[in-house]
Amino acid sequence: MSLTYTAGSLVAARGREWVVLPESVPDMLVLRPLGGSEDDVAAVFPGFEDVRPAKFAAPSPDDLGDQRAAGLLRTALRIGFRSGAGPFRSLASIAVEPRAYQLVPLLMALRQRTVRLLISDDVGIGKTVEAGLIAKELLAQGEAVRLAVLCSPALAEQWQTELRAKFGIDAELVLASTVSRLERGLELGQSLFDRHPFTIISTDFIKSTRHREDFLRHCPDLVVVDEAHTCVATDDAAQAGGSSSNQLRYELLQKISADADRHLLLLTATPHSGKESAFRNLLGLVRPELATLDLETPAGRAKLAEHFVARKRADVRDYLTREDGLADDSLAERTAFPSDRWTKDEPYKLTPAYRALLDDAIGYAKDRVEAAGEQGRREARIAWWSVIALLRSMVSSPAAAAQTLNTRSESAAARTAHEADLLGAPVAADSADNDRLEGMDVAPGAAEAEDAGARLRELAERAEKLVGPAEDAKLKALIRHLKKLLADGYQPIVFCRYIPTAEYLAEQLKGKLGQQTKIAAVTGTLSPQQRLERIEQLAAESADDSGDSGDVAARRVLVATDCLSEGVNLQHHFDAVIHYDLAWNPTRHDQREGRVDRYGQKRDQVRVITMYGEDNGIDGKVLEVLFKKHRQIKKDLGISVSVPDETASGVTDAVVEWLLLHGRQGSQETLFDLDGHQESFDRIAREWTSAAEREKTSRSKYAQRAIHPEEVAREVAAVRTALGSTEEVRAFVLEALRDLDAVVRDPRDGTGDFTAQVGGTPAGLRDAFAATLGSRLVEEDRRIPFRSSPAVARGEAALVRTDPAIGALASYVLDSALDANVHGPRPARRCGVVTTDAVTIRTTLLLVRYRFHLTLPSRTGERELVAEDARLLAYEGLPSRARWLDGDAAAALLTARAGANTHEQMARNQITRALDGLPDLTDHLTEYGRTLAADLDASHRRVRKANEEIVRGLKVVPQEPADVLGVYVYLPQQPAAAVSPATVPVSTASGAEA
Repeated sequence: MSLTYTAGSLVAARGREWVVLPESVPDMLVLRPLGGSEDDVAAVFPGFEDVRPAKFAAPSPDDLGDQRAAGLLRTALRIGFRSGAGPFRSLASIAVEPRAYQLVPLLMALRQRTVRLLISDDVGIGKTVEAGLIAKELLAQGEAVRLAVLCSPALAEQWQTELRAKFGIDAELVLASTVSRLERGLELGQSLFDRHPFTIISTDFIKSTRHREDFLRHCPDLVVVDEAHTCVATDDAAQAGGSSSNQLRYELLQKISADADRHLLLLTATPHSGKESAFRNLLGLVRPELATLDLETPAGRAKLAEHFVARKRADVRDYLTREDGLADDSLAERTAFPSDRWTKDEPYKLTPAYRALLDDAIGYAKDRVEAAGEQGRREARIAWWSVIALLRSMVSSPAAAAQTLNTRSESAAARTAHEADLLGAPVAADSADNDRLEGMDVAPGAAEAEDAGARLRELAERAEKLVGPAEDAKLKALIRHLKKLLADGYQPIVFCRYIPTAEYLAEQLKGKLGQQTKIAAVTGTLSPQQRLERIEQLAAESADDSGDSGDVAARRVLVATDCLSEGVNLQHHFDAVIHYDLAWNPTRHDQREGRVDRYGQKRDQVRVITMYGEDNGIDGKVLEVLFKKHRQIKKDLGISVSVPDETASGVTDAVVEWLLLHGRQGSQETLFDLDGHQESFDRIAREWTSAAEREKTSRSKYAQRAIHPEEVAREVAAVRTALGSTEEVRAFVLEALRDLDAVVRDPRDGTGDFTAQVGGTPAGLRDAFAATLGSRLVEEDRRIPFRSSPAVARGEAALVRTDPAIGALASYVLDSALDANVHGPRPARRCGVVTTDAVTIRTTLLLVRYRFHLTLPSRTGERELVAEDARLLAYEGLPSRARWLDGDAAAALLTARAGANTHEQMARNQITRALDGLPDLTDHLTEYGRTLAADLDASHRRVRKANEEIVRGLKVVPQEPADVLGVYVYLPQQPAAAVSPATVPVSTASGAEA
């Protein structure tokens, strides 16, 4: 008959010791190796395999370490925890270390029985991480069992990567391109939303009736909606019964949110955008009563604050400081956002040949619009969109112009004027809310028949002759700007509107920026995955050329279309943006710049250059009316407000109309002097300013006040006590790498960063680093950067406990400490004796591991969990009459330094006495464990205080006995005396240094 093992108990099987996990049943044990990770979990069947209770072995007096052994072992142990003893069940198991401010939405969520949040933090603050933290915690607690993320197709793979890499959530992509494959694997009558518990779903795909209804029938209990502002409609649009994408998505979300028990997270950086009814509809999705709440009253704002968090970078750049109401700055956290964005508008003038071509194109466009106007409204709209396509491509590049002139217009197939607008607008305009960027970078057509006609063919042939910097002044100016940026050490991205332009630039730039500059183009011709691979390849190639010494700076230039303006974070590889093609909506520029100007950007100042043609008749006025107004609002109010599509299209339509009437030269001075235009633009300016004021009011009036910084500080302190601080991790990595024979270079420049070459470390550690950082770095013994910032690029390690490379190092240190037979250096040991002036009486330090069995009730039933904690306990004198020190005094012993050598036999005798006295300490260690269990119980109740169901049934039981991992004796240093030659001092150092 097999024994029954409780969760958290130790068993011996397969030649090693394991911790029993809560998923175990009598005939199948789910086990994690002692000191192992979740990746090492295994199932063992007691009926077929030898499984017996295990007692954690006491340390051996024959395996002594030096004065640093206790600290290294403690940190290695805490880094390895995957279910720490803090107030959150998931933080120890994720591969990202959240910033303190990112815990605010999590704390808000845990106070709600059904989580309903609108997270509206500014671009680059980390809404994806905040949503991931909530999702992981709800799943860990059993409050949710299935998850769906609704996002645009361009963001789907980014979400999949973030959830998998950072939170261990393996979600399936449900897109138009994947659904056929997924449905082939279903059983008869099975829904793919039942088959796959975690999904990332394209909002375009889910709009189809069949898939929408299937999703609603099998909708998960936790739904995250990204870019939620694109999923609500204004009241006038809803009343009109329109079939717009926004309206369809809004109807879907209304049905999703109708289930009052479903958790719902809405993410958007622009919740208001000046549209009051859309903002109210967004709030109504969170809670129906919020849509009609009186937000002018304190009670109304307090109610909203329970569900709404919106912060700018300035709010969180320095957090948990005295300015936030805390007593001191001991928990202060500074987040490295770029503090400045250097911007400059750079004009260029057309060459005579290009100017003549553009004048002839404008003349053709004018004739075509006039002729079409006499043929009917359908013909007029087709001609209009064809003309806009022609003019936009003409000012983009000779390559885009030639392709557009030889391609049939998308709107030419329209049967009605309305259909012509539907076909022509998406490819000609730059919508702020366009969630379907795929395919939008294809050069549009200008021909209205399959045969372009002699006049267009002649223009196309002339455009093809203008390639290269000799006749293309815009390209020549770009080369000049790029050389300056590269010389200043910047790595720029050049954004274009069309695929032909991007490919043309990538080809033309080769050899013109220096032989060591690597250039690549990323356009919509590549799949999202191929785009990421090309970017990583470009970064790797430029890093290869920079050399291992780092003396030559890596030089790289990425040319991209707007397929990269959303969904791909580029801050690790690039720090400057050039807008080669002026977008017709400033919001698109914000999106482009946001790819590099975000958390994790190493540059304090990001550079932005906007190129415009001062004599092409279009760019100058678009820049003056749209962009300068946009910048002024941002400067005055401190926030960026999206430009409504109707505003942007109204301006650009007026520019094109005036250009056709007066030609390229006439448009430069008198556009807004014409009767009718000035009044129209004044109205647009007033509406835009009003929208901006409403957006600022909503952010200041409804800012997050439900969670005070003191509450965040308390939980941050609890997490750091259980899992360790960033400073502790950095010190551990430095010491451990040096002891393991790595070549460490610490510049001590105030950043906290350093590099290490690990070619000389033990083979087991090299293999682990190769798996996490890349085999090439390790095999070629390159310098591996270790960064103080948690946001790092591939091939770099972040100095946080959740980084895979740090975890690999900690695992090696812990395993080698527990196994005295490991060959090579062993930085940590389980015993040590130190003679020091830090104590005046014999003092013993214990490193004790506690395990706790948690019973956590949830809506889906009780969840059994195991939590771990590592504590330092110290006492003075003999074990039988121990005088226990407080926690601070125990921790202070880690910094004690040896003042004299300790004789080998004396050290062995002292540690043997301490080990023999461990039974006398059992009562104290047991009582201390019960105190920790009570503290853990209290912390869970504290952060979930509004959720009575969980608080009522919570139970925390310590697993006894506790494990004594380390015993370290500190002897008081005697007054200096002559040392007998017969006395042989012993160095108790391990590894490379004493």
